[in-house]
Amino acid sequence: MAGGNQTPVKEFILLGFSGIPRAHAFLFLVFFTIYLLSMIGNTTLITLIRLDSRLHSPMYYFLSHLSCLDVCNLSVTVPKILANLASQKSTISYKECMAQMFFLMTSTGTESILLAVMAYDRYAAICQPLHYNNLMSSQVYVSLAIFSWLGGILNSATHTALATNLSFCGANRIDHIFCDVPPLLKITCSDTYVNEMVIHIFSIFMAVGPFLLIVISYVYIVSAILRIRSNTSRRKAFSTCSSHVAVVIIHFGMANVNYNRPGADYSSEVNILVSTLYCIITPMLNPLIYSFRNKDVKNALGKVLGLQRKAFTSPKKQ
Repeated sequence: MAGGNQTPVKEFILLGFSGIPRAHAFLFLVFFTIYLLSMIGNTTLITLIRLDSRLHSPMYYFLSHLSCLDVCNLSVTVPKILANLASQKSTISYKECMAQMFFLMTSTGTESILLAVMAYDRYAAICQPLHYNNLMSSQVYVSLAIFSWLGGILNSATHTALATNLSFCGANRIDHIFCDVPPLLKITCSDTYVNEMVIHIFSIFMAVGPFLLIVISYVYIVSAILRIRSNTSRRKAFSTCSSHVAVVIIHFGMANVNYNRPGADYSSEVNILVSTLYCIITPMLNPLIYSFRNKDVKNALGKVLGLQRKAFTSPKKQ
């Protein structure tokens, strides 16, 4: 935790909203609303995919994992933010900070790999339709999901292990709203060269690599779609990819800005805004993007609501 004779830091003070105490009530309402909408959206999506047999396919299997990651992401950050806003005491223990960072980076790292896996699924469905059942058999897509999770866990475990070796020389004031690697590196008195190098190295495997695989997949996908003669079939093929493309742009764009930039070049307000967009707003948008642009999901929701109405009205008929 700390090196030499340094007194170990037992808790950190999160300064993200300390400069605007009068806005705490409003911010509490905003974050609570975001959290509630996000949890409802993601848990509803997971439930629909589990209940409706029409959604028992590799694409929706991966989508359910994406929603699980979003639930984890939100549950790791937002409840602590709400508790600090309500108590006017923005503190987090050292162990809580490390745990928060570990689970946060697990969910975001796993999501990067999972989005690449979902791009491969779209490639197999559109470019290799006759071999799709073999390319994406149950054994294959379950293994790909497990691989995504293991990659995210390895990424977060490495960064967290390195963070536990940092010394803070009594500095415990983090200019952020939750624990993450960049804010911790700004207050440590240890040499951060290894930490920063590991961030850039792992970004190749967790961000650049998956993003390149997605781009290559979509080069083949677009090429295959453009060869389709029917306009209706072409639009249908594009519609199955549009939601995924939107999520990819948001996720990798925010991840790049959040982790691959020198923190000194940005004010604390910009750092907080970028991290909030990446770790809190994005999980709220994902189920909305997939729901509004997906007929299968909307049909499944309508079926569930229809069954509920039937259940309520049947006693009256008797």
